[in-house]
Amino acid sequence: MSKRNWALIAATMVSLIYGVSFTIAKDVMPTYIKPFGFILLRVFGATILFWLISFFGPTEKIQHKDFPRIIAAAFFGVALNMLTFFKGLGFTSPISAAVIMVTTPIIVLILSAIIMKEKMIKRKIFGILLGLFGTGFLILYGKSIGNASNALLGNLLVFINAVSYAFYLILVKKLMDKYNAFTFVKWIYTFGLLMVLPFGWSEYQEIQWATIPIYILWEIVFVVLFTTFFTYLFNLVSMRELKPTTVSVFIYMQPLFATIFAISVGKDELTFVKIVSAVLIFVGVYLVTQKKKSQSQ
Repeated sequence: MSKRNWALIAATMVSLIYGVSFTIAKDVMPTYIKPFGFILLRVFGATILFWLISFFGPTEKIQHKDFPRIIAAAFFGVALNMLTFFKGLGFTSPISAAVIMVTTPIIVLILSAIIMKEKMIKRKIFGILLGLFGTGFLILYGKSIGNASNALLGNLLVFINAVSYAFYLILVKKLMDKYNAFTFVKWIYTFGLLMVLPFGWSEYQEIQWATIPIYILWEIVFVVLFTTFFTYLFNLVSMRELKPTTVSVFIYMQPLFATIFAISVGKDELTFVKIVSAVLIFVGVYLVTQKKKSQSQ
């Protein structure tokens, strides 16, 4: 199997894990662990795993000039990304959060045009406007069932998370072209841990481990091991062979996985607003990501 096919499989696995995680993380917080406390637990566990696995990777030395990019990747890919997502998920529903995350490819395209000077044609500009309109429609009018206490704020925070993740994809691509993933990912998480520590320490101390059911403990393990550790590894594998825009396209699959899982366990339901918003976003991202057959990836 070619490296590109492995990259495509890795990107698909990321979407599958994230799609399931929307509902699993919702089970854990805020009832048993508050959002920021959960993030500290998640980042701390993943940091240990990344340092352990790094000893099996190649020996490379990171140049001092690349540490600012690593710190920026830690801010956008770990700190801001996770803080806004988990806080937002605590206020909104799994399906709403998943649909909003689909705007990431649009945001990646915008940032690529600004930062990497890529040209945008009219079709792509129209797709951007259509996708952002769909997101705005969901943020303003999307209603959620269950314990979605503040859907407006939750949806907005998840959207900020999407913007942050788009920045991360562009930043980490430069590192992937220069170093092996095991060389720098441990540093991204180490700096990320330092960034989330002030936000999550007090909530982490409030965790009552003795009162947490066994199945919730397993869900916590799933989030730390799969949603954090493996997804970041799979993402780095896909980023080595694929462009940021191509990797971000796989986020389209997250709402599908999230919807199937959330509805199957009775955690959410489809509404007219969510369907219309999803259609607008999907059409928008389809328009902005279409490329000529002669173009690669």
